[in-house]
Amino acid sequence: MIRYDLSGKTALVTGGASGIGLATATMLAAAGCRVAINHLAGDARGAEAVAALPGAIAAPGDVSDPDDAARMVGQAVHDLGRLDYLVNNAGTPGTRQAIPPKDLHLITEAMWETVIGVNLLGVFRCAKAAAPALVAAGGAMVNVASIAGLGSAGSSLAYGATKAGVVSLTQNFARALGPDVRVNAVAPGAVDSTWMVEWTEARRAVSAEKALLKRRCTPEDIAEVIVFLLAGAAMVTGQTVIVDGGLTLESR
Repeated sequence: MIRYDLSGKTALVTGGASGIGLATATMLAAAGCRVAINHLAGDARGAEAVAALPGAIAAPGDVSDPDDAARMVGQAVHDLGRLDYLVNNAGTPGTRQAIPPKDLHLITEAMWETVIGVNLLGVFRCAKAAAPALVAAGGAMVNVASIAGLGSAGSSLAYGATKAGVVSLTQNFARALGPDVRVNAVAPGAVDSTWMVEWTEARRAVSAEKALLKRRCTPEDIAEVIVFLLAGAAMVTGQTVIVDGGLTLESR
């Protein structure tokens, strides 16, 4: 893994209590970055993550709530003293079981409201609230999209639509905040992490076999690319980097 010295830098990672968010916060902290870990107020994993990382602070809040999202970002910036990096990782599939595109009757209005509120509007709200601090620091932002937003079916068509929206938001925030702030996204493939969708072992095995690298991604695989897009990649902005071990390439 590429090593960076991020001493004196600060970051806010949404959905940072587990999975990709926690792996990213851990890598940033290991490089000397002071990290604010966003998590839902009632999630005990948030306090555990903060306690485990040197210099980390808690940033509880719900990105699906416009007032709470803005408050959370503002408080995190205040507590950190500045903001160099924002990782918009908080997300939800909105379902416990994968819903094939043909099963339209299982896609409800409530599901749409949930996934749009967290996956799409949550990214917009946090990015907008953080923009002044990122501009002042000459910082960078990375949004977590998905291969479901780039043509794969994903957990549901609603989830895929929100992740396609994240790709578009990434491009337009790059336009809005350049040249001061670089804005990119990662599009993970099949990741072994704590996630609300209950994938069967058979489906996990199939996704590993279909990938050119013959395994599923770990949260650390995604985090490594996120940290690169934040701390390196000086001439990369507005891009979505697929991190899936060749899963989508082999599926074409």
